[in-house]
Amino acid sequence: MKTLYMARHAKSSWKHDVIDHQRPLKGRGKKDGSLVSEYVAKNHKAPEKIVSSDAVRALSTANFFKKAFKVADTDFSTNHSLYDFSGQNVVEVIKGLDNSLQCVMIVGHNHAFTSIVNMLGNQYIDNLPTCGFVIIEFDEASWSQISTGKTAAMVFPRHLKND
Repeated sequence: MKTLYMARHAKSSWKHDVIDHQRPLKGRGKKDGSLVSEYVAKNHKAPEKIVSSDAVRALSTANFFKKAFKVADTDFSTNHSLYDFSGQNVVEVIKGLDNSLQCVMIVGHNHAFTSIVNMLGNQYIDNLPTCGFVIIEFDEASWSQISTGKTAAMVFPRHLKND
């Protein structure tokens, strides 16, 4: 069985005069990154590996999960192919994961992530929000063979706030 954790980057800031790839998290994004990652780490097993888009906002979000799950540096990497908005490159990254890994987390961007959680999971999500986290389980032995799996959990920042 393969388990995929997917997290969309937390809320980013538009106030900095930087290219899209360099946009940082805003204050709310940092709070949500901490809130969601700590909740998820308390309630779900740690992934064996975390792979993040190399965009600043995604990498910053991934680092919250890395710290919360206590993932070693050797089990944490970036992949520029996750800086993808259509989803084709993201699917290639997932299907190319090492089969020795049973549970992997990826961190990236919309619209790709909303499309992929709907394509691979069995519960429709209208929009994966910033810092939204989803677990999808597959009854497959090989990442290259995954198709539709079971959406096992969804954790969105709004689920953890008492406004």
